[in-house]
Amino acid sequence: MADARPGVTPGRPPVLFPLFAGVETLPGVGPRAAEAFAQMGVTRLRDLILNLPHSGIRRRRIAHLADAIPPEIVTVTITVQRHSQPTAKGRPWRVHCSDGRTDLQLVFFHPRKGWIESQLPVGERRLVSGKIELFDGMPQMVHPDHIGPEGSEPPPDFEPVYPLSGRLTQGVVHKAAQVALTRLPEAEEWIDPALVAREGWPGWAEALHRAHAPTGPANLSSTDPARARLAYDELFAHQMTLALLRRDRRRQAGQVTQGSGDLRDKVLAGLPWPPTDAQRRAVEEIAADLASPRRMNRLLQGDVGAGKTLVAFLALLIAVEAGGQGVLMAPTEILARQHFRALEPLAQLAGIRLEALTGRDKGDARTNILTDLAEGRIDILVGTHAVIQKTVEFRDLRLAVVDEQHRFGVNQRMELVAKGGHLPPDMLVMTATPIPRSLALAQFGDMDLSVLDEKPAGRQPIRTTVIPDSRMGEVVEHLARAISAGARAYWVCPLVEESEAVSLTAAEARFQELRARFGEQVRLIHGQMPADERDTAMADFAAGRANILVATTVIEVGVDVPEATIMVIERAESFGLAQLHQLRGRVGRGSGASSCLLMYHEPLSETGRRRLSILRETEDGFRIAEEDLAMRGAGDVIGTAQSGLPRFRIADLERQSGLMALARKDAQSFLERDPEMASERGRAVRLLLWLMEQDRAIRLINSG
Repeated sequence: MADARPGVTPGRPPVLFPLFAGVETLPGVGPRAAEAFAQMGVTRLRDLILNLPHSGIRRRRIAHLADAIPPEIVTVTITVQRHSQPTAKGRPWRVHCSDGRTDLQLVFFHPRKGWIESQLPVGERRLVSGKIELFDGMPQMVHPDHIGPEGSEPPPDFEPVYPLSGRLTQGVVHKAAQVALTRLPEAEEWIDPALVAREGWPGWAEALHRAHAPTGPANLSSTDPARARLAYDELFAHQMTLALLRRDRRRQAGQVTQGSGDLRDKVLAGLPWPPTDAQRRAVEEIAADLASPRRMNRLLQGDVGAGKTLVAFLALLIAVEAGGQGVLMAPTEILARQHFRALEPLAQLAGIRLEALTGRDKGDARTNILTDLAEGRIDILVGTHAVIQKTVEFRDLRLAVVDEQHRFGVNQRMELVAKGGHLPPDMLVMTATPIPRSLALAQFGDMDLSVLDEKPAGRQPIRTTVIPDSRMGEVVEHLARAISAGARAYWVCPLVEESEAVSLTAAEARFQELRARFGEQVRLIHGQMPADERDTAMADFAAGRANILVATTVIEVGVDVPEATIMVIERAESFGLAQLHQLRGRVGRGSGASSCLLMYHEPLSETGRRRLSILRETEDGFRIAEEDLAMRGAGDVIGTAQSGLPRFRIADLERQSGLMALARKDAQSFLERDPEMASERGRAVRLLLWLMEQDRAIRLINSG
């Protein structure tokens, strides 16, 4: 029979029961306080001990008021001389005090009459602590933080400050945390002892006690040994979960897909330049995975123009060489069609059949594709969400490639996997947005990672210029000269229509203005246009029937027109770094010298200035991603809604990326040494996983 006590989950180790009791079981925490705690996600003692102080107050003890340097928080002993009660509504209650040399006023708004007189009786000496400020030249302390009899225990010289919500006070949170710490269970060490010794980390319980009692600002830093250790606990528990998930996936039977290399050789022989070492390495890693009886689950990450599409196509050819089929799923119709156009000449080199399927395909054309796909006459299918519809069947799907994977939900990827028949296909997911290593390990730690960190031969450097939009006329004239010389240009605007709330230039308005200047040479493309109009505009630009393409960020990824050499981005300061980098990557794809003009609206904020400076300084997408992470934080970089990032209470992915990599390595090596987690450390790690509520990991352990 399951234990029915509060906070008890079937299977949870009894030693942890006290930490899963509700905060309302603590003295001083009533229903209102418990409700306020819940607003911060703190409902149990376990949550409370992981809710660390975020800052601190330094109090200086002084013997005389004259030693204070206003505004400053001090602790001092004074004599109460008299009370001045408010003479009008809204006026404060003033208590006149002195240390024998200097006067001080204690100021209270809305105090209870009996309370204030009992706390500060006239003629008595009192120890007070709070911020001293000057008001009309007179030292005053508004609402002292502490009042006590002379000789009583003073508040600490450095006092922790906790996050608050509702009507919670620092006193309530501090007292509750201190009581919760007395209920910590004794636990064996779950971190590798050699690592603990090398880093000089305290044990788990000691680390918590120290983190809740900082003695100075240094103890609040992420590099403080106690905080670093507690952050590592979170990261290690998370990486253990991913390692177990990865092991579980590797145990899943996959299809052995071994290619002959014939089709790949034909494609490589027809390329204008050889693949980079990074591309070769990625293809070899994928080929080894495909040849394994275990199912592949790999992330291919690369910078703009690093050649991910070629790697994906060569991987798909391995599936075809082995007698199977492949599918490439892209999030938008523009990107799917772009992939199809880019891969068509490569498919011709290989002598295979490539088809595209999107929501726009109807009638006989769609029926023919579905029939040929089910009977194995189509080797590789490129498409949007349309490829996971129930009517779509493959004869022998071996490899599924998902592009811009963060735009797809888990369910959509699972539906694609289900197309594999009796055995699920191997999975390769791609992202065109370079992700900082710490975030990649947090988000994709259960996957194998291939990184393209080189640019193929022939990619041109892009000259980036930052100018105010007050020089718009010069930009248009520069564009006119370039267009007359045969150049093609993108002109990107942030919004589709004018907005009264946001004074950003609309694509429609800019299109009309440029049309008036350049006539039929200008086309418009944005996400709200009908698909056929979008395709026509893109086709005209790609074929050279138009030289200027006014667009929104719909062209951010996948658009490939090698002849385009100019990128103009209006109100560039309103875009994120990664987005600007992606947009800039639409040029520099051919043999011509390319340029990117980042136009900003004055006055430019410091953040905007820094962002544009970084773009001007570097084309390295991984460095840009790291800068973006430092400026915006993890959730914004990946997109909070779909980031899939774990929520850590203590660990800071921006500042503790090294710890994340360390935790991944530790988790993997530990599982290799102790796969059943039966050792003494293994039992401690199980305890950590329960404590950190890594339920997925616990289920995987229990299922073997």
